[in-house]
Amino acid sequence: MEKLIPKIILDTDPGGDDIFALLWLISLVKQGLAELVAITTAEGNVAAEQTFAAASKILNLGGLNDVEIGRAVAVPHATTDAAHIHGSDGMGNLSQTLPESDRSFETAKYSDQVIIDALLAAPGAITILAIAPFTNLAAAETQHPGILRQAKEIVLMGGAFGCAGNITAHAEFNVAYHPEAAQVVLNSRSDIVMVPLDVTRSLIFTEAMAHTIQQANPESAIAQFIAALCSFMISTALTYRETQGDRGFLIHDAATVGYLFYPETFLWRRATVQIETQGLWTRGQTLIDNRQVAKAGANAWIATQVDAPNFFMGLIEDLKYL
Repeated sequence: MEKLIPKIILDTDPGGDDIFALLWLISLVKQGLAELVAITTAEGNVAAEQTFAAASKILNLGGLNDVEIGRAVAVPHATTDAAHIHGSDGMGNLSQTLPESDRSFETAKYSDQVIIDALLAAPGAITILAIAPFTNLAAAETQHPGILRQAKEIVLMGGAFGCAGNITAHAEFNVAYHPEAAQVVLNSRSDIVMVPLDVTRSLIFTEAMAHTIQQANPESAIAQFIAALCSFMISTALTYRETQGDRGFLIHDAATVGYLFYPETFLWRRATVQIETQGLWTRGQTLIDNRQVAKAGANAWIATQVDAPNFFMGLIEDLKYL
């Protein structure tokens, strides 16, 4: 029997770790192991225009110019971005080193409509990897109730359960940026897959890993970009003590790709997850109801452990392919 190739929508707000997730997907597409249906960009790490431009340039760099890119749905309240981590362009301030894309932000379809149209065209066939604040997915569900149930699977990078947050003491960035949107998505179906900070904090992409990839083809524009972006991300990770002094950076968002293509590297638990949307100090906190009675109403699978060495073995070998 012919193996089915996963069809994927990547909802993203590039972002250094988002870019590594996207490059990993591009590699898998080039190997004939995945189909990238669309990129839906979101506000988050940087503003909407920058996330659209970054996604456009990375697809151009990877030779996938035929993939549709949606523009972000606006977040309905003021938020704080993460440009201090990812650079003002979301690309480690490296955007000027890449060729310009001819895509137009102003005429691009909004991301929620891209999601709706794709899921209606192929119900039950598309996996959504959501590695940004969940505004686009929530907008699609609000505009077309029940649409997210038409996805084959929805995989979120988000949340913090047994550890501190990375944007407040209690909240992870993607959830905290728009908590109401996260709750809409979690309410949309009973089998959401979540990869939280509890797991991704052990996924440190090191300088040595970038060097290994670059050595596979030192003259490659992609290899040179990976090395430069890695250097930038390491500098900010060290500044903000994200890796306890290790020369590397946390590759949070790439964990969703790892789950989809190397599922044996993760362990999971079933849970009922709710989002705190009202608290003054706890807004954006992800909460698990551990009572036995709550298990009947579970809405998510949450990653609890990751085999980091084998995860990175897959990532490095796939990125070498580029």
